[in-house]
Amino acid sequence: MFPGSSYGVAVTVARLHAPSAELMPAVPGERDTRLDELLPAESLTDAELAREIDACTRIEARLAAYKADRIAQLAARRSAARDRQPGQPGAAPQRDERLPDDVSEFFPDELAMILNCSRTAATVQTEVSLTLRHTLTRTWVAMTEGRIDPARGRALALELGAPARDTDPLIIAAVESAMLPVATTMSVKRLRAETRKELVARDAAAADRRRRQAARAADVVVRHLPDGISQLVHTLPTPLANAQLDAYDRYARMVKSDGDERSLGQLRSMVAVELALRPWDTTRPPVTASLTVLAPLGALQGRTGSVADLDGQAITADHVRELLAALDALTPDGLRAPAGGSVTVGVIDSDGALRAVATPDELRRLARRGCREHPDDASCGCSVLDRPPPVDRYRPSRSQDRWVRTRDRGCRHPGCDNRAGWADLDHVVPHACGGSTDCANLCCLCRRHHRLKTFAPGWRFVMEGDGTLSVTTPSGVTRSTRPPGLPALAEYWPVPSRELVQPEDDDPPPF
Repeated sequence: MFPGSSYGVAVTVARLHAPSAELMPAVPGERDTRLDELLPAESLTDAELAREIDACTRIEARLAAYKADRIAQLAARRSAARDRQPGQPGAAPQRDERLPDDVSEFFPDELAMILNCSRTAATVQTEVSLTLRHTLTRTWVAMTEGRIDPARGRALALELGAPARDTDPLIIAAVESAMLPVATTMSVKRLRAETRKELVARDAAAADRRRRQAARAADVVVRHLPDGISQLVHTLPTPLANAQLDAYDRYARMVKSDGDERSLGQLRSMVAVELALRPWDTTRPPVTASLTVLAPLGALQGRTGSVADLDGQAITADHVRELLAALDALTPDGLRAPAGGSVTVGVIDSDGALRAVATPDELRRLARRGCREHPDDASCGCSVLDRPPPVDRYRPSRSQDRWVRTRDRGCRHPGCDNRAGWADLDHVVPHACGGSTDCANLCCLCRRHHRLKTFAPGWRFVMEGDGTLSVTTPSGVTRSTRPPGLPALAEYWPVPSRELVQPEDDDPPPF
């Protein structure tokens, strides 16, 4: 109804493929026609199916934005003023920090009933919805336009919502502006990590708030799964968690090398149980984790805004001496490897690219030796440390292996977060097809994605000179990953695929 008691009719025209008659309901009104009946898959090519899947994601984003708005509107009608206040009988002993102060503590319970989910899930949904509607409005608008998917919108909201509630809104807006254009180029896990890093860079106190919040949440709980299996979830600081997992993995691999036929996952679980229930058993050899330091000179020397001092120039003996001085200043006795472990130092350039990798002992030898060509000229400017040279064989050298794992830090397949220590080094252009054993042609792929690249038909892989890896699916969708130190690509959606022919005879992984 329009002003003046007039009426209007709105008509929306959607262009659809002609439905097959046999797929329509036999009796009109018997049931609603399904979408797959209106647009049969048999009439679509692979590329068209891929576009339809992408269209579904955009529609889901719009629906998620609409849902967030409806939840925020309902939450605004559930005022905390109607709750029992501190000091009154029945007041909550402690308020949930994930809820804004002006929203009733019982709103998540109501939402849980509406959504038919747990209160915990409803609380998280409330936090995400309110953050998107009231704080990250640009992200919410991007979702309404289908430019960012629900998972990444949710990731930004979880990082910039409750944990950043005390942060200046201008800082939150700046972090959102920095992360939103590159959100779709990262996995959800990496997006959360990069957003957290960006927030801490602009608001150092945010890290302290997160640590206090995480410390309160530390616990060990059991989550029961079907078929008599349970998960033991141990929440603790990340360095300790990584160290524990690394120890479990090393012990498991020792048992595996002795001939145990169980999977590494089973062996890691077994090791964790034995270490906890049999701490007196000292028959196992000690293990320790390896440490990789990626710290540019400027950052170590405390210069704000400094990324690195190299600027694409050669790494000279003077650079090495400055790096050693900065590293040795970290601890009274200098930076040293723990017993049984190792320390690796990565030298990065001003654009975040890895230039060289060495151990502290190797750096000290280079600093003492200086340039071989000009031993008497301390400022000759010749390079004494760089990327490992190519080798004329299939298997990479130890220095290449160390350099590539330090650069990639994990599987380079888009969306995969497996660690580099669990990955294979793969020739992007297969060695059998003329690909060189060079750092510029090597990347880390976990066993699953190494198998995919080798055996799955229609996939294409190509790596640029800066380490950017582009992977194209059989349906023509291309996504790219860059080494973690490099700036992320700014495209919102997949780039068009390039004509790259994947040879049939790829590297044979050691399966």
